[in-house]
Amino acid sequence: MACELSQNQLHAYFDGELDALSAASFEKHLESCPECKGRLEAEQSLRNSIREANLYERAPGSLREKYQSGASKVTPIPARASVKPASWSWLAVAAAVLLVVFVAGRQFGHLIGPSSTQLVASTLVDAHLRSLQPGHLTDVESTDQHTVKPWFDGRLDFAPPVRDFAADGFPLLGGRLDVAQGRTVAALVYGRRKHIINVFVEKSQPGITWEGSGTTQGYQWVAWQKDAFSFCAVSDVSSADLNALKELFLAP
Repeated sequence: MACELSQNQLHAYFDGELDALSAASFEKHLESCPECKGRLEAEQSLRNSIREANLYERAPGSLREKYQSGASKVTPIPARASVKPASWSWLAVAAAVLLVVFVAGRQFGHLIGPSSTQLVASTLVDAHLRSLQPGHLTDVESTDQHTVKPWFDGRLDFAPPVRDFAADGFPLLGGRLDVAQGRTVAALVYGRRKHIINVFVEKSQPGITWEGSGTTQGYQWVAWQKDAFSFCAVSDVSSADLNALKELFLAP
C-alpha cells in the first residue's frame, strides 16, 4: 500500500514549504518509512543531475556584436515628437477604468471566483479526510477540556479555546495539530451521534478571514471569527448541526 505522506507531504518537504513542526514530524516519519525515504532520495538525485548537467550556455560573442550593431542603427525619435492629445485622452480613460476595476475588486472580490475562505475550506476538508484514516484523528485523546487545552502549550504560538459541549450533544473527543495552507493550526475533534466533526482553529491572520459556509467534496463546512481566532468546522453531518456547534462556540 502506498504511503499517504509520500503523496501529501513529500514534495512540500522537499521544496521547503512545510513549517518547522511539520518538517520535524515528516523527518521522524522518514526514519521508519523506506518508501518515503526512497522517493526523497530519488527526487534529490534528479535535482542534482539537472544541476550537474550544465544546461546553461553563454550566448556567443558574435550574437552580442550583432545585437549591438543593430541597436546602433535604430533611428531615435525626434525630441519634438509627442503623443497626440487624443491619445492622452484614451490613456486617461484606460487609467480610470483600471482604477474602477481595482476598487471594485477590493470591495466586491468576494462575489467573483473562489474566496480565500473557500480556498482554506477546501484545504481543511482534505485535512478532515486525512484525519479519518486509522491513527490520524487525535494526537491527544480525551473528553476533558482541561487535558486537551494544555496539550497545545508549546506546540502552537497561541492557546486555542477548547470547550466540551457533551451536554449539548457535541462531546469533545480530543485534539491534534494539522496544517492549513502551510500554517500549523489546532484541530479540535468532536462527536455528533456516530459522526466526527473537526473544528480547525487558527490565530486570525491580517487580510485573511474565515467566514461563510458551503459544501466541498460532499462535506459540510462552516467558518466564523471570534475574538482573535478563526474557526472552521468540517463534517458529514447536516449544516444545521454544524451551525448549532458554531453557535455554542460563539456563546459567552
